[in-house]
Amino acid sequence: MIIFTFKMTCNNRIGIIVDEDFATKNVPPYPYPTFFSYETPLRIKSILSYLEKTEIFNNECIIKIKPFTVEEDVIKLAHTNYHINSIKTLSSRGNGILGEDVCVTEDTYELAKKAIGGAMSAIINVINHEVNQSFALIRPPGHHALREIASGLCIFNNIANSIIFIREKLQYNKRIAIIDIDAHFGDGLVQYFYDDPRVLYFSIHEYDLTEGEIGFIDELGTGEGLGRNINFPIPLNSTDNDFLESTEILELVLREFKPDLIIIAAGFDMYFADPIGNCLLTTISYYKFTEKLLKIAEDICEGKLAFILEGGYSLIGLPVCVHSVIKALLKEKYEHPPFECLDFSGNSKKSEISKIKSSLKKLLAKYWSSIV
Repeated sequence: MIIFTFKMTCNNRIGIIVDEDFATKNVPPYPYPTFFSYETPLRIKSILSYLEKTEIFNNECIIKIKPFTVEEDVIKLAHTNYHINSIKTLSSRGNGILGEDVCVTEDTYELAKKAIGGAMSAIINVINHEVNQSFALIRPPGHHALREIASGLCIFNNIANSIIFIREKLQYNKRIAIIDIDAHFGDGLVQYFYDDPRVLYFSIHEYDLTEGEIGFIDELGTGEGLGRNINFPIPLNSTDNDFLESTEILELVLREFKPDLIIIAAGFDMYFADPIGNCLLTTISYYKFTEKLLKIAEDICEGKLAFILEGGYSLIGLPVCVHSVIKALLKEKYEHPPFECLDFSGNSKKSEISKIKSSLKKLLAKYWSSIV
């Protein structure tokens, strides 16, 4: 008797970009509660430890991928020589401070280069159909970095650099959507594509409606990019349901824009236990958001999603948030951890969210036929 053994094939390959350096290097030389001390290798170490414990890497649909190696000429696509040399110089000296919220160690330059390589690896493996979706577990984050300056814990702009690279070096000229769910508005990332009609930037971020900030609903882009920049600011102390209200407008514009690739600037600092965020989200938000986004992506762009880690500084919350996203990509049932059995319904910002949504729709109706 002949017995045939078949290895079960996986129809949905998910690439996880990992490198031990992200979990060990660029240690901030300052104690808590200094702001930039929260951007620590423990962020990645805690994620990897949790994913190992849950045996997620044993799933045949999960593929570990190393970051691409990036040279300085690639960084120059998105940053000035002065900015690059500043990081190199301070790293060679072993330490330094850039502004009020970025510190540099002897590892910073090399690790920041590797973070760009991780984002590039996540994106290129998806557009080349090596994997269906990807998640780059990288640091330092990037969405606050501008061409000429580091800012907000960010050294180089990992996502912007990756998009410019695939356009200029790989001749990838298709439409791209960036969805930024970090608690803080991606003031660096948005400036790269503010006038670009081929890039849709949709940001859901916490907003101080009393004091006022950048990232408000009337910042719609400029020139040919007008209407392609969409901000959905949510009030401080917003809950899961408040956050998920934004997905109605998001789905409408994504289906009309029809990007070939969707990149998620995946910040998790709206999590209720995050030390520098001000919202009350649980992992249910991130699971349901990813679940819905995957369905949309499967309908419009063959499921091509690339998650790039940005913020998220709770060493307890960050791992479970990342895990919830991966479970949604795997289309597996998810149960939130017991410590999330909290009732935040009394903090709901439903009325404020309704007003923001209504006002935003009125602004966008001029640019999107699907919004009425």
